[in-house]
Amino acid sequence: MNIDFLHALDDIEREKGVSKDILLEAIETALYSAYKKDFGTKENVRVEIKSQSGQVKVYALKTVVEEVENKNTEITLVEAQQLNKSYNLGDIVEEEVTPANFGRIATQTAKQVVMQRIREAERDVIYEEYKQKEGELITGSIQRFHNSNVFIDLGKIEALLPPSEQMPGEIYEMGNRIKLYVVEVSADSKGPKILVSRTHPGLLKRFFEIEVPEIFDGIVEIKSIAREAGSRSKIAVASTNDNVDPVGACVGPKGMRVQAIVDQLNGEKIDIISWDQDPTKLVANALNPAEVIHVIIHEEEKIAEVVVPDFQLSLAIGKEGQNARLSAKLTGWKVDIKNESRYLKESKQGDEEE
Repeated sequence: MNIDFLHALDDIEREKGVSKDILLEAIETALYSAYKKDFGTKENVRVEIKSQSGQVKVYALKTVVEEVENKNTEITLVEAQQLNKSYNLGDIVEEEVTPANFGRIATQTAKQVVMQRIREAERDVIYEEYKQKEGELITGSIQRFHNSNVFIDLGKIEALLPPSEQMPGEIYEMGNRIKLYVVEVSADSKGPKILVSRTHPGLLKRFFEIEVPEIFDGIVEIKSIAREAGSRSKIAVASTNDNVDPVGACVGPKGMRVQAIVDQLNGEKIDIISWDQDPTKLVANALNPAEVIHVIIHEEEKIAEVVVPDFQLSLAIGKEGQNARLSAKLTGWKVDIKNESRYLKESKQGDEEE
């Protein structure tokens, strides 16, 4: 190696943020391994890169002993003092053993180490950048497909959209730009892994934060979200300002705000309801658009018994039980829906038995 190579390390430190000292240490470690491998030595050695000239020196390390048992690692006191009279028993003697052609090996090894460290540093920078985006929205272009997985080009790196995170019925085409929710950013030996989603409730939350200024400003708060991606979602909101209607703010003038979100989710239906600390009111609101006569709360079982008009039963339950299922998920209560006739009949039987 020469002095120009050392100057190049200074440039790398400035441009890539990789410490010159760390690079030199890594190069010395790699050269140690290269020397051991290429020259089959059994000696203990130390490799040093001269900071001024860039020269690489290899030194054999030998312990000063009275009687040598291993000539590769030991030297007699007499021999040591021939080199330097200050040596005593137990001291370590360094004797230069740099091979004649080691400079060429050193240069090749150093280049490989530097390139590897630069790649590692770049991976670390990308990892840190995207790690901060966990739980956020990100936009990318659909780049390729493999085994039902969709790979998204984010510019510096690819993200993975697996089948479990894809919206049912959504069509993904090469080159299309798409908004996604960053579920997790992890690191392995090959670099950062970014898992993104189109089904995560967080995607819906971030869309509302973008479209509804009152949510972004903290006036309206999203309390809970229940989502069956591609089909229907429910979102419960509350206001910190009595003069601001949280549902109205989310719906927007002529429904424009919520419609903008529905369009980005390919027509997914979104029910927006008012959050209430009273579970009876919360469960009744959650079953919207169904009309609710009353709600009986069973605290210990965490069950909400809901009574609806006879003609509203199918609406309250929803297609394949979806409305009831989403309401339960939104409120945290198991929802048991009964029509009014059944409820009155069961109540009457209960009274007669008593």
